[in-house]
Amino acid sequence: MDQLTRAKSLGFSTERLARIDGHLKRYVDAGKFPCAQFVLARQGQVVHQTVLGQQDPERGLPLAEDTVFRIYSMTKPITCVALMTLVEEGLIALDDPISKYIPEFKDLGVFSAGVGPYLTTPPARPMQVVDVLRHTSGLTYGFQNRTNVDAAYRKLQVEGMHVQHDLEGFIQMLAKLPLEFSPGEAWNYSVSTDVVGYLVQKVAGKPFSEVLKDRIFEPLKMVDTGFHVREDQKSRFAACYEFAPGGKMKLQDDPTKSAYLAPPKFESGGGGLVSTAADYLRFTNMLLNGGELEGARILAPKTVRLMASNHLPGGKDLTELSRSLFSESTNAGVGFGLGFAVVFDPPKTLIPCSKGEFYWGGAASTAFWVDPVEDVTAVFMTQLLPSSSYPIRRELRTLVYGALMESNA
Repeated sequence: MDQLTRAKSLGFSTERLARIDGHLKRYVDAGKFPCAQFVLARQGQVVHQTVLGQQDPERGLPLAEDTVFRIYSMTKPITCVALMTLVEEGLIALDDPISKYIPEFKDLGVFSAGVGPYLTTPPARPMQVVDVLRHTSGLTYGFQNRTNVDAAYRKLQVEGMHVQHDLEGFIQMLAKLPLEFSPGEAWNYSVSTDVVGYLVQKVAGKPFSEVLKDRIFEPLKMVDTGFHVREDQKSRFAACYEFAPGGKMKLQDDPTKSAYLAPPKFESGGGGLVSTAADYLRFTNMLLNGGELEGARILAPKTVRLMASNHLPGGKDLTELSRSLFSESTNAGVGFGLGFAVVFDPPKTLIPCSKGEFYWGGAASTAFWVDPVEDVTAVFMTQLLPSSSYPIRRELRTLVYGALMESNA
């Protein structure tokens, strides 16, 4: 069955799906994105794929279906799934205090004043494992540029894909810095998922990258996903650009000279992976299928449902609890689960979506979503920093659901 026939049989208008190509082509032709790859599937079957632009405009190399991308924060759901496999084995629990596994965190205080040394007050309660999964830990990111604590992260170079410390060193740095707030009090996008990666390594008793390979990548046949670009992938590695004044792009990371060509010292669970659209679609289809793909069982259905539930305290949405901004998305009606955002009040989002849909994206404007109601998964890949440059994620959702003629809702 060809893709057009499959799309029609699975309830899509092929004429309306073609709008996606035209929309993305306008971005690429205008020089706003170097490239654009979008893969849409229903019931695990690909119904539409767009491949436009160049993976390396400096050398005139066209984008291909198997181009390798920096996925930045789309690493986070993978890291959280790895931890949940350990939860299922009873090796760690969501309500465990973090200090059970990271004793250095036992005496972390909440920032009160100062630029170092800091005045702190005791947190209202200890940080728990669930807090680092849902970003209610009190940790932060230096790039937030909001507070004295953010500034301390920048000064110490706590986060980054290619810093000189390893996961152990990262934890030692965090142990010296105060929290932004008491755990559970607010939502703040942060290095929390890097802490999750450390927990995975500590509890599993082997390097974080090996745990991901053994528990996720090899079972799911995600052959192109890892913390660096292998020798056999170099010719497929995309260039990364950053937004410049006037809506132009400038080269941010040359794929022939990139730090991603060598294994990193710091294996960042928050943003360190490279992957392909095909690999990431396998990961999203596993989640759509309740933790299983083609006979490879990663998680149980109940665990996936737990991850894809709103875990923000009081059932609030991100607009009510968030201390930070992180993309072009608006977040009314959207909560946060164990590794990704979760829609719980679709009308408030002001775009077509489903209750229980979950999603996330990466700093270079990549994105994915999983819609269990409509049996839809989607992956978007490009390489433009920051993700707030254009509202592409909301636009793609609108285009996809504008083409869905047979809804399950």
